[in-house]
Amino acid sequence: MDNNRRKFLKKMGMAGAASAMVPVAFAGEEPKAISQMKRNFESPADKELNIALIGAGIMGSQDMNTALQHDNVSIVAVCDLYDGRLDSAKEKWGQHLFLTKDYKEILKRKDIDAVLIGTPDHWHKQISIDAMNAGKHVYCEKPMVHSVDEGKDVIDAWKKSGKVMMVGSQGISSLGNEKAKELLAEGAIGDINYAEGFWARHSPEGAWQYNVPEDGNTKTVDWERYISNTTDRPFDPLRFFRWRNYLDYGTGMSGDLFVHLFTSLHFITNSLGPDKVSAMGGLRYWKDGREVPDVLLGMFQYPDSQQHPGFNLSLRCNFVDGTSGSTYLKIVGSKGSMDVKWDEVVVKTNQKVSSNDPFMEAQAKMRGDAPDRKKILPPNEMVYKVEPGYKGAHYDHFGNFFRAIRENVEVVENPIFAFRAAAPALLCNDSYFQDKFIKWDPVNMKLV
Repeated sequence: MDNNRRKFLKKMGMAGAASAMVPVAFAGEEPKAISQMKRNFESPADKELNIALIGAGIMGSQDMNTALQHDNVSIVAVCDLYDGRLDSAKEKWGQHLFLTKDYKEILKRKDIDAVLIGTPDHWHKQISIDAMNAGKHVYCEKPMVHSVDEGKDVIDAWKKSGKVMMVGSQGISSLGNEKAKELLAEGAIGDINYAEGFWARHSPEGAWQYNVPEDGNTKTVDWERYISNTTDRPFDPLRFFRWRNYLDYGTGMSGDLFVHLFTSLHFITNSLGPDKVSAMGGLRYWKDGREVPDVLLGMFQYPDSQQHPGFNLSLRCNFVDGTSGSTYLKIVGSKGSMDVKWDEVVVKTNQKVSSNDPFMEAQAKMRGDAPDRKKILPPNEMVYKVEPGYKGAHYDHFGNFFRAIRENVEVVENPIFAFRAAAPALLCNDSYFQDKFIKWDPVNMKLV
């Protein structure tokens, strides 16, 4: 199918990926070539933007640190439900900050252009909607929602508000993803028929056994506000500080990590998503009271569409991985494959000879040409690497967000795109816990 190639020439975020090939041959190896990828340009930051952080934990703080690397971006307020994080915010970002445990106090402020939402997943929907209704632009961590039935409400609020909303699967803004999208559209590996992804970790922190502060108690944590939109329970510091382990607040391995792989795959292929979802897994090692598995396998069926031929996807996540951790996305086509990372793409082809035409071989014999004459072959492996000094996908993702606000243009990961990446990840959890296949309509974004 050529649909994917014909549809490629679209605007892809802040800037494209430029490259220059450098052929390299090593003794005893197949021919290969290496190409450097770089940003062509960055948009001028000619408008001051004031931002606030809602949820100042690990990822929220990383988001803010990255956002502040951009010119003309200032932090004015922070909201968190734990005193220790509010105190830390002043130490990191300045004594001038307005601090609160009530996010609505931030939304009332006229001096805030945008909010970064780094809360646990069960608050993503409501804070995003309230922020857009209050006239704020929104950057929300992934997954966009806690369950599939929340997606429509966020999308409707976004459309009504006219504000920019970006979801934080930052790999989509990477040079690696952009180059892979370009290569697939050009037919570098033929027509896609299979893809697989793997996310591995082997550490307590990687398995969400986050630090629990000694002073984490009901005097320093607003527990009642934290659980006000979910099950009423007595205070439990593990459920607050290690929230990813519990279904009331988090979305497990799939919502935390598979969603990154879905985001990249859908961006590269222009896909709207799978129509069938299944999952298996188990709790193999981290038996610390968590409610979610530490090994998860997902299988997904992508139907024939205008964007691409039908293909299958296999995703794996392992928090007990003895290889010390690895992450990759492989896309397989009829002519080769691509290994896609945020800062590198490796294309491998299976083209060994220029022609296998029997008629041409017969004609060569009639002319007396040697039938076994060697041919000049192109490299069967091409490596695309970012050039030195690349600031990374996280930086570029915020660049896309700020450019969209300043120039009133589309972001690369708006709520519709983000929901189509989040939905199969969330349904993977549903399949695991319900022990059944789940059918999904990726076009209309609803269960079948």
